[in-house]
Amino acid sequence: MTEHSLDIFEALSQNGRNTAELLDQIIEHFRDTSRPMELFEALKMRTRVQLGLPLISQDNEIRRAEDIERQLELGLLDACRETGAMLIKMGRIGEGWMYLRPTGDLTAAKEMLSTVEITDENYDDMIQVLLHEGIDVARGFQAVLDHQGTCNSITLYDQTLAGRSKQDRAAAAACLLDHFYSELCEMVRADIANREAPADPSESLMEMIEKRRWLLADGGYHLDTTHLASTVKISSVLENPEQIRKAWELTQYGRRLNHQFQYPGDEPFVDFYPAYSTYYSILLGENIDAGLTVFQRKARSVNTIEHGTAAIETYVELLDRTGRHQEAIETAVGMVPKEVPSQRLIPLLIEIARKTNAIENQDGYTALLAYCKEKQDLLGFAAVLDASRT
Repeated sequence: MTEHSLDIFEALSQNGRNTAELLDQIIEHFRDTSRPMELFEALKMRTRVQLGLPLISQDNEIRRAEDIERQLELGLLDACRETGAMLIKMGRIGEGWMYLRPTGDLTAAKEMLSTVEITDENYDDMIQVLLHEGIDVARGFQAVLDHQGTCNSITLYDQTLAGRSKQDRAAAAACLLDHFYSELCEMVRADIANREAPADPSESLMEMIEKRRWLLADGGYHLDTTHLASTVKISSVLENPEQIRKAWELTQYGRRLNHQFQYPGDEPFVDFYPAYSTYYSILLGENIDAGLTVFQRKARSVNTIEHGTAAIETYVELLDRTGRHQEAIETAVGMVPKEVPSQRLIPLLIEIARKTNAIENQDGYTALLAYCKEKQDLLGFAAVLDASRT
């Protein structure tokens, strides 16, 4: 037992104050000596004392009033919050998160973790919390890129993030695109410098490959071409114009690769780089009508039994992202096969309907209500009605 521990016991023995004041003294001691587990228990005890309950809960305790239970719960959450913060500050990331999770305060957790440097020692715990628990997907995914490289990051994305929210996917996609684009530009610049005068620092990837067709002649390439294709595909969730331009430039690089590296995609991107080139051009506001016509034809011609509804969904998405919200709703309702459950479409179409009302000053909900009624979807009908009234 340390001298400090003996001092606190002595101080408590000489303290004639009530139990609540004694607990306050104990809590301060645990704070000063960074003892998170003991702090947690002491904070719980103080809450019980404040509510007139024994310090230690008993198996045969009588049922308490609802307001007492609620105050106990709030006290427990406060204890979790302070204990978790102390553990994070001590570098015990996994344990800290276990205490912070019940609070549901993800913003506070993100702020606490933002001050913690990711090291080899805490890497696994930080990735678990930042990426897999969704506290800061961008920072977590960037750490994976920095520590494990592009290949492992793409695998992780496909296995872990592909089914997550659009916000999470976009956070990771932005990191991947910026990383891959920067790395590819660096490799192309090095190739140019080895063969001729260095490229101007202001030249983009597109400008470098357009001026020097020999860069990709005779089957040449600068980075793993499967990583290029994955980055182009994953980037489709992004909305920032600067990043969309980068993704488009990657498609131009891909189109110039030897045919052996022109991997086919899934509908409506079977002709992978040309199709994604058109897709990103539309999002950049270039040749919109011609590009939409390409995807409209795909939406109407692709066999949904064999290939699913991806072609229709892509066309609807493009209509929405180019501001044609009412047309997007009408297309989805009119084109999606009857066997596709309405529940799959309603959340997306409600979001589009909100834009239709706000931006196009049209009633985007009427068609959805009729659609739900036709599909006998009472829950969808209720959701659309609720959205239309907010």
